[in-house]
Amino acid sequence: MILFVYGWVMRLLSPLLLLKLYLRSRKEPLYGVSVSERFGYYSVPASAGGVWIHAVSLGETRAIQTLVAAIRQSHPGVKFVFTHGTATGREQGMDLLHDGDVQVWQPWDTPEMVARFLRHFQPRAGFLVDTEVWPVMVDQAHQHGIPVVLINARLSAKSLRRSMQWSALSRPAFNKLHGVWAQSEQDAKRFQALGITVQSVMGNLKFDAVPDSQTLQQGLAWRKAMARPVVLLAISREGEEVALLECLAQQPTYLQDVQWWLVPRHPQRFEQVAALVHAQGFSLQMRSDWSATPDVQACRSDTQVVLGDSMGEMPFYFGVASVCLLGGSFEPLGGQNLIEACACACPVVMGPHTYNFAQAAQLALQDGAAVRVQNMAEAVKTSYQLAMDRQACQQKSARATEFAARHQGAVGRCLQLMQPWL
Repeated sequence: MILFVYGWVMRLLSPLLLLKLYLRSRKEPLYGVSVSERFGYYSVPASAGGVWIHAVSLGETRAIQTLVAAIRQSHPGVKFVFTHGTATGREQGMDLLHDGDVQVWQPWDTPEMVARFLRHFQPRAGFLVDTEVWPVMVDQAHQHGIPVVLINARLSAKSLRRSMQWSALSRPAFNKLHGVWAQSEQDAKRFQALGITVQSVMGNLKFDAVPDSQTLQQGLAWRKAMARPVVLLAISREGEEVALLECLAQQPTYLQDVQWWLVPRHPQRFEQVAALVHAQGFSLQMRSDWSATPDVQACRSDTQVVLGDSMGEMPFYFGVASVCLLGGSFEPLGGQNLIEACACACPVVMGPHTYNFAQAAQLALQDGAAVRVQNMAEAVKTSYQLAMDRQACQQKSARATEFAARHQGAVGRCLQLMQPWL
């Protein structure tokens, strides 16, 4: 009964989905592309037998890159159906496509739309990444006889509480999965508290993600050539940039000795963040002002703040920075992916909110790759002191790369578990 009601709610919300897509497409045009796919109508030919992987956004899509490469190597004939929910995920996913692969939007979670998707592509199996369990999607796959597994499965304490509140909807969805392969023992225990059986603890795919070498080396070369060290607020969320800028306004020395770079999480906020910098009276340069291939000479030595208004260049930004402030961790948003920064030899200063990467954050603290602070003011002070201490910064950088390498192996374990469907 609850699934029936949920399905009708999702149907009634469909017009709001169209409005949301229209509004977002005004700043991110990709949201206006192939909108019919959201409703289960496709221009690509029907197919059958592909491996379906759902990576909703940018982080999940980056996480599966090494896994997809490993599958292709071990099973050269496999074809993929990739689904995404965000423009950044779909754009990143284009790099995964080979001949015969398909990339479409995730269908809106109603019985008709999901059923059209499943009938059109007839995947042999589906693999949902991280947390993406949609009740109707899983129910329809179950009805169509398509096994669906949640890989790299993560369930934070906050998500567990929410799932408990909606257990009448969430528990049947999880129980219709063919498998749940958790990131960590802590995640496994939370799933079990919800009454879900966990078949394996596979580790975190994000540890196996390999930063683009050319982009990273370019950033590391910048780091050596820069007149001043760089502190990066990476993948920041609303409220964090203004908190950082207000702290800097109270400490002019920090602006003289260090250059501060900001990379917002969402592209539609680039203009808003630029306006925040101007409002504080700081000198600003934007990545989009430079050539396609950044040249260190393009970054003026007197610039106080640089805004990273580009996509797909995080290894470059992490390579440039001596220290990274972890976006999403200074507001109660759970934090962004700190593993990528460490893999790029960039030590991390993180706030109190890292529940989305709880195990990785704890391991990074234990390995000396990260520092925990309680607020933005403390973060600014700590990152400034670390950036100004070249020896300490080099030691932290080495620990960061060692931490990222030490916890690899999830791709191999996941690949072994996927064998029955490959």
